Parts: sequence; C-alpha cells; structure tokens
Amino acid sequence: MAEATVIKPDLDFVKGVMAAGGESLKKCYQCATCSVVCNVTPGKNPFPRKEMIWAQWGLKEKFVGNPDVWLCHQCNDCTAYCPRGAKPGEVLGAIRKQTIKEYSSPSFLVNMVNNKGLIWLIFLLPAILLGVILSADGTLIPNEEEIKFSYLASTLQIQLIFVPAFMFGAIIGILGVIKFWGDMKKAAGVRSGNLGGSISAAAQEILSHSKFKTCGVSKDRFTSHFLVFYSFVMLGIATALGVLYIDILHMESPFSFGYGTPVKIFGLIGAIGLLLGVVLMISNRFKNAEKVGIGSYFDWLLITIIGVIMATGILSWGTRVMEIGGIAYPVYFIHLVFVLSLFIYLPFSKLAHMFYRGAAICFNKYSGREAEAAVQIKTEVIS
Repeated sequence: MAEATVIKPDLDFVKGVMAAGGESLKKCYQCATCSVVCNVTPGKNPFPRKEMIWAQWGLKEKFVGNPDVWLCHQCNDCTAYCPRGAKPGEVLGAIRKQTIKEYSSPSFLVNMVNNKGLIWLIFLLPAILLGVILSADGTLIPNEEEIKFSYLASTLQIQLIFVPAFMFGAIIGILGVIKFWGDMKKAAGVRSGNLGGSISAAAQEILSHSKFKTCGVSKDRFTSHFLVFYSFVMLGIATALGVLYIDILHMESPFSFGYGTPVKIFGLIGAIGLLLGVVLMISNRFKNAEKVGIGSYFDWLLITIIGVIMATGILSWGTRVMEIGGIAYPVYFIHLVFVLSLFIYLPFSKLAHMFYRGAAICFNKYSGREAEAAVQIKTEVIS
C-alpha cells in the first residue's frame, strides 16, 4: 500500500491571498482552461492551474522558489476565458504580493505598502522626511525673485536624500532576489547552468517585451508597458546627464540654447512618452474591465505614483518656464515626495516585479526548462 501524504494547509496564507485580490480563488474547479489558453506558460509544468490548487489548499511551501508565479505577465487571457470566474490572473497577482512579503524586509514597510487603509501614511512619511531636511538647511522657503528649484532643494541635498533612498530600495531588492534564486535552485534541484548566457537572454526578452506581444485579451498592454519602461529609462538618462553637466562639469549642457538644451528636450520626450504610457494603462484597464476587472489596489498604487511623478514633473517644468513661483515650488515639492516614495518602496511595491520577474525569467533559461519545452514542442510538430 502506498504511503499516505499528509497535507497541512496554511489557512493564513489562503486568507492572505484572498485579501490581496484573490478573493475569487475558491471558484476554481480545476478545468485547466487557464493553462490551455495561456500563451506565456512553459510547455513543461504549465501554470496557472497547479498554482490555483496549491493556493486553494494553502500549500504555501509550494510557492517557495516557484518561478512560475513570476513568469506570469498577467495578460489575463486565463481570467477572460475562465468558465467559473475564478480570475487566475488576479490570484497569481495576489500570490506575487505574498512572495514579496516573504523575501522583503523590514516587514512593517511591506505591510504598510500592502494596506490600502494606510495609503496616506505611505506618502506622509517621505513628505515629513523631505520637509524636515530642507527646513533644517533653511531652503524650504525659496527665493521668490527668481524661480530656481535649487533654492528649494539644492543639488547636494537631493543627492544626500535620494541616493541613499535608491540604494536602500535596490539593496533590499537584490538581497531578496539572492534568496529567491537559492530557493529556485533548491526547489528545481538545479546545481549549475550557463549564468552569463541566461542573463543575456533574459535581458533581451525583458528589453524587447516579447512576452507581452503574445497576450490576447490585453494585447494593448505591450504598448503601454513599452512606453512606460523606456520613458523611465529616458528620464533616468536625462537626470544622469543633468548631474554630469550641472553638478560635475558646472555647465548647462553642450550646445546649450536656453530651455531647448538637448538634455531638457530628451527629458521632455521621456515625460511625454510616460504620459502616453500611463494614459494607455488606465484606458486599457477600463476597456477590459468587464472581462478581467480593473486591477487591485496594489496595481493602482504604482500607477498612481508613476502618474503623479509624470504630471508634477511636466507641471513643475511648465510653471517654472512661465515663472509662476506660487505653483512651481509646491508642485516640485510634491514631485520630489513621490520620487522619494518610488525609491523607498521599490522592493515592496509592484515595482518589485523588476527584481523577481527578471530573476524568474533568467532561471527559466538557466535551468534548461525553456530549452526542454522548445524541443518538446518541435518534436510534437514533427511527429
């Protein structure tokens, strides 16, 4: 007689998934439609069917080192075609939140970001921190004769506040990925692989957004994510060049001609791209709301932060050009608060996807699973 397997459900995990946006979890009756219609899932051990049953049974240990939760790009084809309305895409999104909690610390920041009742505190803390530091240096009340944002916050202050905040978020995220990578290797029984080649292949996939192109119901997500991703890259480059020319070389920029400097034009293009990307994101969510829903609080929190950063960035630049100091300075302060929030909550918000999804994509190639699936598909086609 075969030895019985004892299942010990973690009911707190189940409640956590349901509270985080996966309240439809119990509707799943394992028909496998979700795995069949998904164009992103690997051919070997496809998701999200197995993840749905694991979550229903509270098998939290099954998600330790599970890359499939992160290989899901939440195209929501599975949700649109689910005959029971179980919304597998939303459930996997909720499980990803639980994974972020598992790998990120300090825990109070994770819980704060995940609690929509504390959204006011999420932005109040960076605002107080920024206000106290600027007040201590006597720059919180700027010079009204000439509109210069350096009167409100000097370059040195910006560097002393934002660089450590970014480093904090990046280090927490990297430490979480290291732990996640170890768990994936242990769960899959993988000891070694081509790490360099896997990183290169994963980078190409991420930069091209190739998986988003395979989405069906939410295929427009490719354009919006592509715009937001590369607009952020452009704005980051513009900021870096600004630091180089203004702070290090002490000059406006090469070929400077007032408000039309190449760096500023480059940044403005990035801001416009970000505006279009955010508008498309919001539009797509409402357009497909009947089939897949409009998303969870976790999704909208990131959209809100990005949207406010974009809007205040454009508005502060415009009001400065028009010399409306009464609006320019407050708007710029709000802009700084939301950028600081983005950095501090980097490993705790949905932006943590850049760490864990990137690691999962890389591991899928590192472990050879993706190559095995490709061979299997090719063999089936030939036969």
